[in-house]
Amino acid sequence: MSAPAEPPLPQPVHGGTCAIVGLPNVGKSTLLNRVLGRHLAAVSPRPQTTRNRILGIHRTQLEPLDPPGVELCFVDTPGIQIGKGALRRFMRDQALNAAGECDVALYVADATDPRGRTPDRFAQPDAADLLAAIAGIPLVVALNKVDRVNKTDLLPVLETWMRWSEATERPAMNVVPIAALEGDGVDRLVATIAEMLPVGPPRFPADMVTDRAEEFLAAELVREQLYHQLGKELPYAAAVVIETFEERDNGDLAIGACIIVERESQKAIVIGKGGARVKQLGIAARQSLAELFRCPVHLNLFVKVVPDWSNAEAGLRKVGFSDLTGGGK
Repeated sequence: MSAPAEPPLPQPVHGGTCAIVGLPNVGKSTLLNRVLGRHLAAVSPRPQTTRNRILGIHRTQLEPLDPPGVELCFVDTPGIQIGKGALRRFMRDQALNAAGECDVALYVADATDPRGRTPDRFAQPDAADLLAAIAGIPLVVALNKVDRVNKTDLLPVLETWMRWSEATERPAMNVVPIAALEGDGVDRLVATIAEMLPVGPPRFPADMVTDRAEEFLAAELVREQLYHQLGKELPYAAAVVIETFEERDNGDLAIGACIIVERESQKAIVIGKGGARVKQLGIAARQSLAELFRCPVHLNLFVKVVPDWSNAEAGLRKVGFSDLTGGGK
């Protein structure tokens, strides 16, 4: 009897990690969602929506490459910032650690922001550590929101980045104008990053999109709706913890989510008069969750006060921030 045939070895790919880094509210999570074609990371107009680093794996075939296969492992990170309290330190560590460990760094800059769209921004204290973290790492600069900028204003920005690259003698650097929300330039951006990645076997199973559990993704979408529903009224130190996550026999999901705030006055804001606000939040969040998990979702929301949870590591652990060393899971 002949021995069973060995399974074929996986084909080599251009693969590796690409940390998406930059200042708050420049469109990093919007870009990740656009590339993946699914709503993985929470997005809102409010800065510092992203709090954790999130892995999103994008696979494609690019015929000009040899081999043509691509496994691009994006790591979305919080916007780089300086601030007091354990939560801000945690977010900063998440960004800097991801930046220092990647194969390619993708720096996203808001092309509409004259103060933040050029390399001069790295001279400011909040961004200086980021520049140090990506020293020696191939860099791609994505100038985002270019659909809102006149081309005559954009050209000098592109030239400034190229002069900076030459002056600093970076190992490799490219600048790609994009509009992440609309998808303009995103395919070119992916191709540019892929060309800079090493060739080797795939790192992850073919059906894996993220390393985050479904409970984490559910919490992100509920928190996203908090941002959308409350806007400027939303307390900075608001978090979401998934208490229950159950798949019913009929395929529906039953999710119990706890919204964490630090004061009773904040709890009243989230609940709203007669519970109207939390009810609207639940309706919007339920719809987003159903789209993500592609099944009916039953969502039970409640609000809890955990005083000053954002100011100490013990408080962060209480609301689900289990990794306080900058790691991914």
